[in-house]
Amino acid sequence: QVQLVESGGGLVQPGGSLRLSCAASGSIFRINVMGWYRQAPGKQRELVAVITSGGSTTYADSVKGRFTISRDNAKNTVYLQMNSLKPEDTAVYYCKINSGALNYWGQGTQVTVSS
Repeated sequence: QVQLVESGGGLVQPGGSLRLSCAASGSIFRINVMGWYRQAPGKQRELVAVITSGGSTTYADSVKGRFTISRDNAKNTVYLQMNSLKPEDTAVYYCKINSGALNYWGQGTQVTVSS
């Protein structure tokens, strides 16, 4: 069984920063793509950023230049550094990992950007 444990969410003022972490544990053969998604109230879940096992990254246009995704393969952990946060970044953030034909999701962590 695979478990994803997310941390780092919270309340931050506009312009502030947060760093999310997602650690995977359990029976994982090999992790390919790791990523972050978010879902705001009343909206569909959307991709924020993904990173391949080789380190290639893809970002949503709305976060380019502000967010940075990274991973530590030895720790099976993916990070999301979020800078210059805006109120529209408020959402529940979910991590997702791909291992072979299987995808696993974290439980989500709330990020609220408000003054």
